Amino acid sequence: MAVPPGAWFCWSSLLGGLETLEAEDSFCLSLTLFDCGCFVMATSLISRQLAFSLQKNLWLSASGCRYVSKAAAKPQVEFDYDGPSMKTTVPGPRSKELMKQLGQIQNTGAINFFCNYEESKGNYLVDVDGNRMLDIYTQISSIPIGYNHPALLKVMANPNNLSTFVNRPALGILPPENFPDKITESLLSVAPSGMTRVQTMSCGACSNENAYKAIFIWYRNKERGQNTPTNEELNTSMINQAPGCPQLSILSFMGGFHGRTLGCLATTHSKAIHKLDIPSFDWPVAPFPRLQYPLDEFTRENAEEEARCLEEVEDLIVKWRQKGKPVAGIVIEPIQAEGGDNHASPDFFRRLRNIARKHGCAFHVDEVQTGGGGTGKFWAHEHWGMDDPADVVSFSKKLLSGGYYHKDELQPDKPYRIFNTWMGDPSKNLFLSEVLNVIRRENLLEEVTRSGKALLNGLYELQAQYPSILSRARGQGTFCAIDAFDDATRDRILLKARDKGVLLGGCGDRSIRFRPALVFKEYHVNLFLNIFNDVLAQHK
Repeated sequence: MAVPPGAWFCWSSLLGGLETLEAEDSFCLSLTLFDCGCFVMATSLISRQLAFSLQKNLWLSASGCRYVSKAAAKPQVEFDYDGPSMKTTVPGPRSKELMKQLGQIQNTGAINFFCNYEESKGNYLVDVDGNRMLDIYTQISSIPIGYNHPALLKVMANPNNLSTFVNRPALGILPPENFPDKITESLLSVAPSGMTRVQTMSCGACSNENAYKAIFIWYRNKERGQNTPTNEELNTSMINQAPGCPQLSILSFMGGFHGRTLGCLATTHSKAIHKLDIPSFDWPVAPFPRLQYPLDEFTRENAEEEARCLEEVEDLIVKWRQKGKPVAGIVIEPIQAEGGDNHASPDFFRRLRNIARKHGCAFHVDEVQTGGGGTGKFWAHEHWGMDDPADVVSFSKKLLSGGYYHKDELQPDKPYRIFNTWMGDPSKNLFLSEVLNVIRRENLLEEVTRSGKALLNGLYELQAQYPSILSRARGQGTFCAIDAFDDATRDRILLKARDKGVLLGGCGDRSIRFRPALVFKEYHVNLFLNIFNDVLAQHK
């Protein structure tokens, strides 16, 4: 690739060719960048990416340096590696050293290892010991299009975006001029059916927490018949007493996970350690269907199980109303993720939606983990086939910040009722706009459907091959899971897979969950299945 004459050339031209650079081109461009001195905010990262192309090509040419499936073919993601490469067990010595250092500052009990994000690319996460792993967990399902995607590096390098990255505004009082346009082209362009309003937030928990508040405000205004509170309500609210602090409730489901803030924790029922020692509210908890697999062999039993759970929902709504703690809203995940990848049929959710309408409850669909395309549709609730699926839809993770969509009637009636300092992050909306462009341009939802079919079929084959180890393979798109014999078996499999270069996650009591990026292709599926088969064969 010829370098343009002169010291200056267009950043967009440089980054547009990032995906196809060969080692010699990378070296030339890196020298040119160094000589011209045109480093801006994004230059450091971009230059490292260019220089690393040379390093990668030299590294991969060395024999015996990587573990690659026998069936592996050429990668179909241009900014990807061609397979895992393991140098140490995980965590390696450098990770252990950093763990000890950080342990003097904060709790490190949940940390797996330390990462080198500069060298991570596409579907591969590199750790500080040089281990390169096929990442099928993606930061707890929050990386939409892989690591260091060239399109996102372009966003960073655009000088028109510098102010957005440098100046983080208090959006509730002082938003930037372009904020309405950026929200429209990002979040509102993928709004759920029937929704034209979105409240931005910063994470999944604060999205749900504030959505609950919006539901309570809506419910009380509906009860009052007006928006003006009485003096008694104002005064009693200041001492945490009724009627200002009413005895309302949110109905949730056993196995659900909605966050770790105080209100969200009252609706979270996935692991006891999340809730232990934390005061909570007396809110109703309904059973979530426990389906039997394969689904086509247990049609009658699963239908009866869903009917039982729905009957219990109605009973709880009536019971809590009689207790003087009426249910203002129902919150549910389309797939219970943290709780074990528990599924229910579209008919279950349609009937639950109707129960919410019947009893005057807001219906809140928590898409924090399921939203963003992993199920093959942008929103998992689209699989239900409903024109009016929810009153509130919360999101985060793959959408890079957080917030919730809502019906017009759940708009706060006064300022500062739904409020915090940041109220989101405009820089993340810039990234999201580009993520959505990539999804559309590369037809990634169709790709997820194809990859997901290959992944699930592969899991079916493996559970048939290793019936004493695996069972209950299930999923939509690449949002898949499979159960191990018990939690100890599951944990051993996760560690062995990691040491062979595949990063997976656990959920529920004994499930393995798969949460790849949207750029996870059939090539990566085959690579994973071969490595996973090796792990299972050794375990057996």
